[in-house]
Amino acid sequence: MTLFTQSKLLAYARILANEQQSFPSKKLFFYLLTFTFYFLLSTLPACAETVKSSCPPKLVMVAPPSNIDTIFPDWDKSCGKPENFIYSRQQMLTELAKADVVYLGETHDSSVDHQNQLQIIQELQRSHPKIAIAMEMFQRPYQGVVDQYLAGKLTEQELVEKSEYEKRWGFPWEDYAPILRFAKEKQLPVLALNTPTEITRKVARQGLESLTVSERKFIPPFSEIRTDNEKYKQLSQQAFQQHQNDGHGNSSGAERFFLAQVLWDETMAEGIAEFVKANPDYRVVVLAGQGHIVYGYGIPSRVARRLEGKKLMQLSVLLSPPQETITGKDEVAIADFIFK
Repeated sequence: MTLFTQSKLLAYARILANEQQSFPSKKLFFYLLTFTFYFLLSTLPACAETVKSSCPPKLVMVAPPSNIDTIFPDWDKSCGKPENFIYSRQQMLTELAKADVVYLGETHDSSVDHQNQLQIIQELQRSHPKIAIAMEMFQRPYQGVVDQYLAGKLTEQELVEKSEYEKRWGFPWEDYAPILRFAKEKQLPVLALNTPTEITRKVARQGLESLTVSERKFIPPFSEIRTDNEKYKQLSQQAFQQHQNDGHGNSSGAERFFLAQVLWDETMAEGIAEFVKANPDYRVVVLAGQGHIVYGYGIPSRVARRLEGKKLMQLSVLLSPPQETITGKDEVAIADFIFK
């Protein structure tokens, strides 16, 4: 599959979703909650070594357009017919139901993305009651607070206050509240995945060695924080340069910029992998920003590494079309599915 064809598929997805104009997430200030790390990397294209197919992702929509052959005149025949890459919602759910880990990549400020997350979780749970929801939105030290809410020992307001949600995440609570309410109703485990903000900031400023013993208990061992993916590193450097050009940061911090992003990914991957090992009969649905999921660079490849030797199927869904055109030498799919 040529990069040109993949780019056209993604461009078509954006047209279908009325996304011809830039997303609000392209504004730097919106992601200054934690040094703009997530925004800068999530808006850059990438290619992953763990993606199984070089064919494009499947578009989830009602029906194929009548002029699909003219839209994709250079379609690579080795990928099959282009209409085979237009999936209905039910077709997608049938495929997702086969996976051990499902990634639902969101745009944080999209209420539609969160509505679709809840609907997908509900539909998957109907066919497989043992579902765990893993969330970037809660940080590791607050797992006990989340558990108390699920057990009925805290009110929803107490959950927000005691998890310091507004300070540590800050996107509208009502976008995520229905998901937590559903988890509580069905008694589904919810995993608090994220690295504490203080640790991410400290690593970005001073490196891993600056962390105290008590701080290290919230992240993986240093030996498991892998920064050897050169392509991912190049993307991080591009992001850092963009950050610098906009008047932030300095070149000496580029390495730590990348390290902090990897720390974020590795911490979330460790939480998912540990749960899968301990609960092999559960399916895990991961809610995280697109930048942690696309091409497998962030969380998925690091979960796979931790579960090496275990039969594991992971599938990824982008709940909004990505706004960037694919570039790079590798020809790999950005995700398994892209939602209209």
